[in-house]
Amino acid sequence: MIKNMDDTKHDAILAVADLMAAAAMTAPKGSGKDTIRTAIITGEDKERLRDKMLKLGEYTGQLIFTRDSGNVDSSVAVVLIGCTGGYFGLDMCGMCGFENCRECRNAGARCVFTVSDLGIAVGSAVSVAADHRIDNRVMYSVGRAALKAGMMPDDTAICYGIPLSISSKSIFFDRGPGAVINTDSEE
Repeated sequence: MIKNMDDTKHDAILAVADLMAAAAMTAPKGSGKDTIRTAIITGEDKERLRDKMLKLGEYTGQLIFTRDSGNVDSSVAVVLIGCTGGYFGLDMCGMCGFENCRECRNAGARCVFTVSDLGIAVGSAVSVAADHRIDNRVMYSVGRAALKAGMMPDDTAICYGIPLSISSKSIFFDRGPGAVINTDSEE
């Protein structure tokens, strides 16, 4: 049997994607409650995600969705990591900026524990990709499109997407027109 470079890249990325999802799930949690959700997107579902990003770019006028859809298209797989929108019931906490969880919930704000746990999970996952020399980039735009496309469980409130690629130069840098969006321009 001869295994060519494309098959090797594909197999390596899928193996690392599984390890990234495991790392996200086993990442330390702020109060021990599991609010993390993961998914791995490939094939036709990845194309559907790309198409959703293009539609969001057209609808919102935000170039980030259009630009990042090219990275999704050029990637072998996308790891999605999200968290639920639950509240931990630590009414004396106040780290969210509200007096208690009820005020936080009533204001539609997010619990600091779920958001912190998501950050730790994403960091754990991308460290696995880096340890295996898989090019990746954490993208809000991908996570937002995945939520809009219904690719995560219904209880997922926040999501990030991490496209994965292997190439001689990372596809996630020098990304062409719109790569730097300057909102402070005087023009």
